[in-house]
Amino acid sequence: MLNSCARTILAAAIFPLFSLVSTPAQTASPAPAQQDQTSPPAQNPPAEQKPAPPQNSGTQGQSQPGQTQPGQTGTDKKDQKTTNQQSGTSNDRIFWTLPNFLSVDNSKQVPPLTAAEKFKVVARGTFDPVEFAFVGVVTFIDQAENTEPSYGQGAEGYGKRYATNYADTFVENFMVGAVFPSVLRQDPRYYQLGKGSFLHRTEYAISRIFITRSDSGHKQFNFSEIFGSALAAGISTYSYHPRADQNLPNAGSVWGTQVAQDAVSAMLKEFWPDIHRKFHKKSPAQDPSNAASPVQTKQ
Repeated sequence: MLNSCARTILAAAIFPLFSLVSTPAQTASPAPAQQDQTSPPAQNPPAEQKPAPPQNSGTQGQSQPGQTQPGQTGTDKKDQKTTNQQSGTSNDRIFWTLPNFLSVDNSKQVPPLTAAEKFKVVARGTFDPVEFAFVGVVTFIDQAENTEPSYGQGAEGYGKRYATNYADTFVENFMVGAVFPSVLRQDPRYYQLGKGSFLHRTEYAISRIFITRSDSGHKQFNFSEIFGSALAAGISTYSYHPRADQNLPNAGSVWGTQVAQDAVSAMLKEFWPDIHRKFHKKSPAQDPSNAASPVQTKQ
């Protein structure tokens, strides 16, 4: 979304993906199960010498409903799946900053989105403070490159470029993610494949530009992406862009740029979970699943 500079920024983020996802993550081998070292008791202990029950036994072994195991946070994968299954969206952020609320696991159990929910989640990402900051960085690059010379320089030129860039983002986000999906009853979410080779997953991510799901879960041609971005390019080109750029070739160029940017964005959405895991490896000592449960002796 945005312009060619934004596409360059997104494309630059793709280059380290191959080295990150092609190398298998080193997973810690589970700790060997402790064998019961206790030998059969020769004789029963006197009744008055029964061992005292362990303290806080309610928090050992199994967790109680509604409690969180040590080391878990609200962004753990398990909690993320629960969020997806309940709301149909996520709370994820690419590189811990960029909104990624329409990316979910490739699961058939994710509930469909209503038209109101589609508009709500798109608005949530479009009006996110990080989105405003990202547009500001892209506009700073445009200012340095003097794109659209008619805007000039200085604060006035920056303001015009910022308004144009954000308006492009706003229109394209809503056309592709809310308006067309609501009218055509298509699903605007990206379903992460999460398995297979780097090439296979790359092909899958790019193909989502042309293939999507209906609200009922069936595969369809992605009319929302292709025609939504085309209408967004036409609106932006012929309404608030400089008059010198209001022509069909420029509108076609804007359309192609937006589709290419969405393809790069799909790749980031596909491989972001792998990058996230690379930076959050758990050692066996930190993984609560490897902690040995206390051995209970039979009285």
